[in-house]
Amino acid sequence: MKSYESVWEIFNLCSNNQMRDVFIEEVELEDPESYIKQKFQDREFTYEKEVLADGTLVFEIITTGIRQRYTFTEI
Repeated sequence: MKSYESVWEIFNLCSNNQMRDVFIEEVELEDPESYIKQKFQDREFTYEKEVLADGTLVFEIITTGIRQRYTFTEI
């Protein structure tokens, strides 16, 4: 298993509110993509995965009309 700093951002869709919810935690995972699939398994969702130059994994997620982002940085 690898250790990651996980940042979960939930974007507010209200036009006059640019705030978002942000949750940060350290997690140990075998595969962050499997974690995303399991976390949202009870909902219809789509996601796009991006691997940054430093190895950081970024998942852009849309579920029930809400945009979310998960970022995993290996520590």
